[in-house]
Amino acid sequence: MALPAPPPARLFAELVLAPVGRGDPPPPPPPPGREVHVSGSAELSAVPDRARVSLRLGSRKAAAGAARSSVSRRLEYIAQSARQRGLSEENMTVTEDFTRVENTYQMEAEVCMTFSDFGKMQNVCNLLIEKLGSSVTISPPHFYHTPEAVDTLRRQVCVAAVGNTRWKAQEVCRLFGQSLGKPLLIREEETKEWGGHIDSHLSNSPDSLTLQERIQNATAYASCRVFAVFEIKGKENRRNKLL
Repeated sequence: MALPAPPPARLFAELVLAPVGRGDPPPPPPPPGREVHVSGSAELSAVPDRARVSLRLGSRKAAAGAARSSVSRRLEYIAQSARQRGLSEENMTVTEDFTRVENTYQMEAEVCMTFSDFGKMQNVCNLLIEKLGSSVTISPPHFYHTPEAVDTLRRQVCVAAVGNTRWKAQEVCRLFGQSLGKPLLIREEETKEWGGHIDSHLSNSPDSLTLQERIQNATAYASCRVFAVFEIKGKENRRNKLL
C-alpha cells in the first residue's frame, strides 16, 4: 500500500561550520551534540488472511436410522469435496445433534471450514450449492486476521515509520551539505489500530454485502508515529553526492 505524505517534521540542528580556505587541512570531526531531530509516521493496511464458512444441514424422519443416514451421506460428500480441493482435515470441524421430536427423529449437523485461499473457498461453496441445493444452508463467509498477521502488520508499520523518519533526516542534512550519522534515539510515540469500514454508499445489511465488500469491511489498519534523533557527521562527501 502506498504510504501517505508524512506530516511536517520537527527539525532542530546546528549546522554552522568554520570556513575552510584552499589548502587548509580538513576540518576536525564535528563536536558532540550536533543532531537533527525528526518525527515521522506511516499508515498501512492488511486484508484478512482467513475466512470461516458454516454449513448447516438436517433431516427429520420417522425412523432414527433414516434420519442419521440422510445427514451422514451429505456430510461425507461435503468432506470429500473439500478434501479434493485441498482443504485439510484440521480446517474442518463437524458437530452433530440428534433429538426426538414428537414421533420423529431429527438429525442436525454443522460443518465449519476455515480457508486461507478465498478462491478455493468460493469453489467449494459453489459446488456444494450446485450439488446439494436447498438441503444445505451455507452462511456468508466470516473474514478475520490470525494473530500472526496482526503482529506482521504492527512490525511493518513501525519499520515504515522509522524509514520515513530517517529519510526526512537525510534530506535535511543533504539540504545543508551535511552527512547523516548514526541514530542516537528512536522512540515510538503513538500507535493506532482500527478495523475496516463499510463505505456510506454500501448497504447496511451484512447479508447483502458482496465478497469484496466483506473483505474491505474486515481489513485491518495501523498507524505509527516515531521520534528520532540522528547524529550529524559533517560535510557530505561530494563524490558520494555525485553518485
